[in-house]
Amino acid sequence: MALLCRLASRGRSRTQLIAALGCLTSRQKHTLPDLPYDYGALQPHISAEIMQLHHSKHHATYVNNLNVAEEKYKEALAKGDVTAQVSLQPALKFNGGGHINHTIFWTNLSPNGGGEPQGELMEAIKRDFGSFGNFKEKLTAVSVGVQGSGWGWLGFNQDQGRLQVTACSNQDPLQGTTGLVPLLGIDVWEHAYYLQYKNVRPDYLKAIWNVISWENVSARYTACKK
Repeated sequence: MALLCRLASRGRSRTQLIAALGCLTSRQKHTLPDLPYDYGALQPHISAEIMQLHHSKHHATYVNNLNVAEEKYKEALAKGDVTAQVSLQPALKFNGGGHINHTIFWTNLSPNGGGEPQGELMEAIKRDFGSFGNFKEKLTAVSVGVQGSGWGWLGFNQDQGRLQVTACSNQDPLQGTTGLVPLLGIDVWEHAYYLQYKNVRPDYLKAIWNVISWENVSARYTACKK
């Protein structure tokens, strides 16, 4: 996981990614992280069935496919097969992004979540969005507006020292594609909500605010400013 984060933040070009992946030869396989709560802990806002399928099936698939892609990349690297190395980039980005995004997502949620953030994060939200209500409305709108599958994000722009809201398509990792440090991610792939909310994404987005762990988001904000 740490390797993926470093790769995502260092470079956006294929050349940089290929160079960085040279360290794959001695790493351990990625594993599915445990959830910090039971599958049913986020009910009624997110059902136990959705959480179980989302974590044990969908996230697990990203982890497994990432390991396969990295093994193939290691073999291509050893053979000096640049064509194969380049052809593996989409699988690395998609499955690596899926692993990164979901690992953040689980910690962004909590059965004790909801409400509003406190302290420095709240001050920053008011500074950059005017109010918490404005921020919530903007992130919801960005997430609703994702065409097809993707994520809505609250990120931190380290160059400007400001919070930003944006969206990423598919499993594109926020930091690797925009440079923003991820603080809060909202999964708007249908597998995150369809069994409970059908195709009414706005209802899912209204509900998810009740389980956002502002403690986790605040900790991420504090850490990225150091």
